[in-house]
Amino acid sequence: MNKYFADLHIHIGAAGDGKPVKITASNNLTFENIVKESKARKGLDLIGIIDCASPRVQKDIEAMIKKGEIKEIEGGGLKYKEDIVIIPGAEIESREKNGGMVHYLAYFPFLDNLKEFSTIMEQYITNINLSSQVTGLTGSEILKIIQAAGGFMVPAHVFTPHKSFYGNAFASYNEVFTEKEWASIPAIELGLSADTDLADRLSELSDKTFLSNSDAHSIPKIAREYNVIEMEKLNFTQFKEALFRKDSKNVKENYGLDPRLGKYHRSFCPECNQKYTDQKTKEVCPNCGKKLIKGVKDRILEISDQNIIHPPHRGKYIHQIPLLDIPGIGKKTLAKLLNNFNNEMEVIHHTDFSKLKEVLNNKLAKRIEKARKGKAKIESGAGGNYGRVI
Repeated sequence: MNKYFADLHIHIGAAGDGKPVKITASNNLTFENIVKESKARKGLDLIGIIDCASPRVQKDIEAMIKKGEIKEIEGGGLKYKEDIVIIPGAEIESREKNGGMVHYLAYFPFLDNLKEFSTIMEQYITNINLSSQVTGLTGSEILKIIQAAGGFMVPAHVFTPHKSFYGNAFASYNEVFTEKEWASIPAIELGLSADTDLADRLSELSDKTFLSNSDAHSIPKIAREYNVIEMEKLNFTQFKEALFRKDSKNVKENYGLDPRLGKYHRSFCPECNQKYTDQKTKEVCPNCGKKLIKGVKDRILEISDQNIIHPPHRGKYIHQIPLLDIPGIGKKTLAKLLNNFNNEMEVIHHTDFSKLKEVLNNKLAKRIEKARKGKAKIESGAGGNYGRVI
């Protein structure tokens, strides 16, 4: 088995012709830019690009295939110049029967599968060229469409207070999925404000693989969270088998933000601009009486049915702090690090402290070392505001 670095939730802001795809994402997040950045500067081996159901993106993919820059490979997936494999996907927004809205990720092996999925989804959304639009379909209905087109589903950022499975829609899978449907979903995405210690308080997740992905809306955010996946080789089939943990394939490690750095970790009153960090979950602000934006930690504690129990298959969760989140490291310093150490993976996880001091001043080198060892002081995020290293 080989180990591969994978970030499986990256957005596209615009197509190659400049037309929008994901309105809230950066315009320089094109398919081609993502692919080049992910290998050269981020050190990734496998990426999931989530807005490929857009015909505008499919046109970009076909142009790169025609130029010989990428090719479809046996087992599914797109390979870029022998360097990196792309799993094309989509993000879909449901409208559940209880009024909740949930984002679901869909992954597909080939361009033809994507086109089939797009053709079906065009009946349910306003503009197929734009990403993550509400469909009017339930999660169960979306699951059936994804599977009919040859893909599989992963619920996205499942604990965040907006448009997520547990965060604002359900307390349990059986409110929307049958047991058979739930068993066909191999994994869930934790989101930036949760880790395995929080998620493994829900017993119904014990059989699910956990993914930690960046949900990048800009180039610098690619690989702020990622996974180490053990597979024989890179392709869609092996990736899917790893999520189902078939034949010893597995997600071995999740590298993610300390949940306190996530922007919805604790509950928050937008009226009073007040964050709440005690253990007792609140529904309304004790000062003004307005409804709180419930934090991820507080929501999980509210619906959990057990103390932390990690199943034997659970990969190790390793907290990390992206380089640009470390005080004193800006774009120029980051460029200097990358020029000397190749990519961010190398700097964050492998470069000796002594080597860092040859490039940076002692103060900045120590800050990176503290971040790597989990000794950095962090102020928790809440209410849409990211936490920060202090």
